Amino acid sequence: MSERFAQYRQRLTTFWSQMGRKQKIWLGASVAGLLLAIVLLTIVFTRTEYEIAFQNLDTTDAAAIMNYLDGSGIPYELSDNGKSISVPSAVASRIKVDVGSQGLVQNGSIGFEAFNTGSSTFGTTENEFNVKYLNALNGEVQQLLNAMQGVESSKVLINLPEESVFLSPEDAETASASIMLQFAAGYRPSQKEIDGYYNLVKTSVPKLAVQDITISSPQGELMFSETDGAAAGNTDAVEAQFQIQRKYESELKKNIQQFLGPIVGPENLVIQVSSSMNFDKKQTEEMLVQPLENNNNNGIIISEEINSSTSTGSSGEAGGVAGTGETDVPGYEAATAGQTSSESNNQIRNYEVNRINNSIVSGPYVIKDLNISIGIEQSQLTDDASRTAIMTYLTSLVRAQLADSGQNVNDDALMAKKVALIAREFTGSTANEQSAGLSMPWIIGIGAAALAVIAGLVVMLVRRRKKAAEEEEIELAAPTAKVEYPTLDLESVSNDSQARKNLETLAKRKPDEFVNLLRTWLVDE
Repeated sequence: MSERFAQYRQRLTTFWSQMGRKQKIWLGASVAGLLLAIVLLTIVFTRTEYEIAFQNLDTTDAAAIMNYLDGSGIPYELSDNGKSISVPSAVASRIKVDVGSQGLVQNGSIGFEAFNTGSSTFGTTENEFNVKYLNALNGEVQQLLNAMQGVESSKVLINLPEESVFLSPEDAETASASIMLQFAAGYRPSQKEIDGYYNLVKTSVPKLAVQDITISSPQGELMFSETDGAAAGNTDAVEAQFQIQRKYESELKKNIQQFLGPIVGPENLVIQVSSSMNFDKKQTEEMLVQPLENNNNNGIIISEEINSSTSTGSSGEAGGVAGTGETDVPGYEAATAGQTSSESNNQIRNYEVNRINNSIVSGPYVIKDLNISIGIEQSQLTDDASRTAIMTYLTSLVRAQLADSGQNVNDDALMAKKVALIAREFTGSTANEQSAGLSMPWIIGIGAAALAVIAGLVVMLVRRRKKAAEEEEIELAAPTAKVEYPTLDLESVSNDSQARKNLETLAKRKPDEFVNLLRTWLVDE
């Protein structure tokens, strides 16, 4: 075995010594590249790819998951200071399902399942049971809050009062809750969501009022929208009002931009709109009574009553001489017998008129005041006519917007104060104009120069390739020269040591020629 190994070694040594320097370099590089490729392929195909399966873990949950993975023999990696656990990608889905089914991720809280997983409560004192129940209640509320959108973690502390038969319901203490919420980065809860936190805690804990709940975050305390039955403020309504105001201002600004942009140029125009709105809701009821217009303003006759009577008769009383009796008044004529008649007329009409009931509800907002400020590049306002036309347009726009504001929109002086036209030279406008004026010629010049350089490079490469092809054809057409091997004049050497020295010098300095010399000697022999 050793002799065969020595033969192989001798052959390999002989083969290596017969190779030239370039051949040795190429052989060494090939072997090194092959070994490197084998190592890389081995690393790639045997490497285990990990993916994050659990993140933002509590220390208790991380320890529980690690114990499960260690017991199952599953490799894992910790990151983010132990808050994230990565597992092999091939089994990541199965591990998530297994961990979730076992309830290992509880965000550091233990709910009422502690009573199911624990041992028998036989022998447990009342105080121990109360402490265990309170911890479970805290854990349940914490799990409910952690399930809300945007809540990253929470800490709950509930205080339950002691029940006593000696205390009346008025003297008994009430439950209280203190909660600390940690939200995800950049998340801000709305007022509806904050009210939801309060209602969730209120309905989860018996005998707990909203006034006895305190919910805080690192940014400050979160307040309930109602306090002592009175509205403390409707944040959603305020936000809606701001949105309406911003939308109104942006639409008005857009309309001005569309009108003046083509005239002076969009880049030469700056618009600022400031408005004041009244969001008070008004409801007006009108009860109008009007006659008919087409009936001489008399209305419609719905009932009419006409009474007419006539009577006639005679008087038969006797009469004497006027003023001759003892009791008569001198000069008074006595009644005489004759014919009498009477007539009476009575008419009653009832008319129906229009009865109009109007219930008027005002719009969602009313514009109280409006101010528009516009900055225009000075070069665009070359004459007073342009300035006057723009001011007229803006004044008429403000007058139309303030028609229902109660202000005197016909007062030109008042309307002029609500419009400001500023003609100034914008910062950097000169440089921009110069760059804009020179950009096209410079671009054309640079493009022409680039094309010229590319054309020159292409011509140079074509010429080089053509020249190389011609030289190759000339070399192939030329007769192959006879290879001359180096020689050593050994006869002129006086001793063997000098000849050996010359051979060693030739082998060190010119190894290729030394190999060719050896081949020549072998051929001659």
